[in-house]
Amino acid sequence: MDRRRFEELVAEALDRLPAYFREKLDNIAVIVEDEPPPEIAEEYQRDGQLLLGLYQGVPLPERSVWSPYPYPDVISIYQRNIERICRTEEEIIQQVQETVMHELGHYFGMDEEKLRDLGL
Repeated sequence: MDRRRFEELVAEALDRLPAYFREKLDNIAVIVEDEPPPEIAEEYQRDGQLLLGLYQGVPLPERSVWSPYPYPDVISIYQRNIERICRTEEEIIQQVQETVMHELGHYFGMDEEKLRDLGL
């Protein structure tokens, strides 16, 4: 899939968020990369599973007016890894939606266990 179409899928996933959650997104960048850098892949990929996305920043519940985080949070979506685990465009669309939601869950303060409980 070409990059432009993949980026459209990521934008559509963000647009599908309920307004309540979209309004809470502040100082966050969502970017598409081919693959995670080797040091990130080494740190996060376990049990042979590819890293599909990564949230880097300070989750909303941990923020404070006394210790502001001046940098934008970043969600990276890894296109080639998603394509590696999907066979059809429909699967890619679904996986992009799930990956974006999963990483936004981290932004909103959810840990891996909570996200698994939600099916993400």
